[in-house]
Amino acid sequence: MAIRISTKTAEGTLTSKSHWWGFPDLPEGIDFPAMPDDANKDNGGGEDWLTFICQIRLEDIAPYDCENQLPHQGMLYFFASLDYFLGDLEAYNGHIGFWPEDTYKVIYSPKTDGLHTHKVVWKDGIDACLPAEAVSFEKTGACDDNHKLLGLPFFEEVREEEAPGYISLLQIDEDDRWGLRFYDCGMLNFLISQEDLAARQFDRVRVCLHCV
Repeated sequence: MAIRISTKTAEGTLTSKSHWWGFPDLPEGIDFPAMPDDANKDNGGGEDWLTFICQIRLEDIAPYDCENQLPHQGMLYFFASLDYFLGDLEAYNGHIGFWPEDTYKVIYSPKTDGLHTHKVVWKDGIDACLPAEAVSFEKTGACDDNHKLLGLPFFEEVREEEAPGYISLLQIDEDDRWGLRFYDCGMLNFLISQEDLAARQFDRVRVCLHCV
């Protein structure tokens, strides 16, 4: 079993709610993650913000998480270097296979109150994040495609060869509405072992890009 994520144009504010893109509502003292100089050396050095993908208010997914794999309170945030795959060809170019640890980040906050929207803009004043979209959840098959939480990676090669025994904490599929393309045809998976998931060790997540 997995939890499919569907997105749609937001109506009203999404502050402290589950949403895709937009700006994250982070706990006090947590900065917007960025790649350090060595991870961003292909882009001329200097820090570069990771792409904010989504924040999941975990009480929203509790009805679908029948096996209680995730906490059912708090917020889970996902970041990765996706700008290249969203059309910025000068951004860091993530390769096929497992990504360096500095090119992604998962943050778990046990609380959803007292959060602060962390807005970042480029030097020209343009928002560094895409417009926020509202999300909805439904049950789906463990190995299905599309955007989803939990379950297993869609690609058999990842499930059985590259990361056997790992759970796909978040799977990101291509989406023409955003111009999100992973080379010819691919998906990005945030992978975690069952032991680390049970221990809530989200800092031990690995990210793998697979294409056909």
